[in-house]
Amino acid sequence: MEKFKTLEIIRTSPDSSVFHLRLNRPSSRNALSLDSFAELPLALSSLDRNPDAFVVVLSGAGDHFCSGIDLAALGSISSRSLPGADRGRAGERLRREIKSMQDAITAIERCRKPVIASIHGACVGGGVDIVTACDVRYCTGDAFFSVKEVDLAITADLGTLQRLPSIVGYGNAMELALTGRRVSGSEAKEIGLVSRVFGSKRELDDGVRLVAEAIASKSPMAVTGTKAVLQKSRDMSIDQGLDYVATWNSAMLLSDDLTEAISAHVQKRKPVFAKL
Repeated sequence: MEKFKTLEIIRTSPDSSVFHLRLNRPSSRNALSLDSFAELPLALSSLDRNPDAFVVVLSGAGDHFCSGIDLAALGSISSRSLPGADRGRAGERLRREIKSMQDAITAIERCRKPVIASIHGACVGGGVDIVTACDVRYCTGDAFFSVKEVDLAITADLGTLQRLPSIVGYGNAMELALTGRRVSGSEAKEIGLVSRVFGSKRELDDGVRLVAEAIASKSPMAVTGTKAVLQKSRDMSIDQGLDYVATWNSAMLLSDDLTEAISAHVQKRKPVFAKL
């Protein structure tokens, strides 16, 4: 298993198809450093290529999920625009930095395997960028969320403003982004940011494990296809989306997984699918 400075990949059982990707800077509330942005796409690419991984659970070590971007990282990026430097070139350099950090978050969506966010404690700023890029979100009752960038005189630029409206609705997204206010776990459920709220961290871990294992037991061809088609359909009309899935299934439908699923149903047994 790969080793990282700011992340940890865990497989709780050698037979499990569920892998855990953990933000691992608990002493700084899992604030996102420059190393975090460099390592996140590497870890997700590794899990995407790993045939043993069917589902990824993304969580945070310690008392919080993620407290946002590390202010030291923010200062480091700002300091690169030195006084007297060409403003145009400094702006282009900063644009490349932002695009690189955006790409690190988008790596969650690019991962073919479903990524489930398991959220406890603070999920602030960059943490919201991360969870809105995940496929499914669950949290504890004491979790809280904040699109905090506005309080730091920043227009959120790593994906929240693009992804949050389709999750919670345009009006809710606008209000949360403009105020930066805290959203409790229960309110997050009310507005659709999370699918379910659990009473404790232990209940969250157990509940997410059951969901992840249930997804991992299904055909990986069907699961990865469902994620890909849903993502693509966000940017399409219904007719375009229907045409896309018809083309997708014309290539993917007639697989060994379909034969196995039908046989298992007829024989009243659990299906066993091959790895990707």
